[in-house]
Amino acid sequence: MRVVIQRVSQASVTIGEQKVAEITKGLLILVGIVSEDTNEDVEWLCQKIVKLRIFDDQMGMMNLSLQDIKGELLVVSQFTLHALTKKGNRPSYVKAANSEIAIPMYNNFKNRLASLLLREIQSGEFGADMKVALVNDGPVTITIDSHHKE
Repeated sequence: MRVVIQRVSQASVTIGEQKVAEITKGLLILVGIVSEDTNEDVEWLCQKIVKLRIFDDQMGMMNLSLQDIKGELLVVSQFTLHALTKKGNRPSYVKAANSEIAIPMYNNFKNRLASLLLREIQSGEFGADMKVALVNDGPVTITIDSHHKE
């Protein structure tokens, strides 16, 4: 699994003309899933995300986690995170998991994050044409790949 984590002051997802998710201070997580991903990848990433100390403390130092600030969370599936761009100019998405694998893994990811945070999280709709709007706070943007833990 690969995630792009963005610290935001606000973020939302719109499908068609309807806003389906919206948060204020917290994290926008874009998540890409490959066929090799397992529940171990989900658990490792979820633990990392909720404990990642990227919010400012009283001294302006990034010392606080999403848990510490009781921040909100918006999760959006994004298969393009696994684009292969080595050959030619058209990205290949062959590494991205098909929907039979990706949808249950995506739902597991969202449910585990909600469980760790002890609250509901916002999310986009898997496979939908979504418009994601955000105000990146900092900006702070971090990528993590569960297949590169070292």
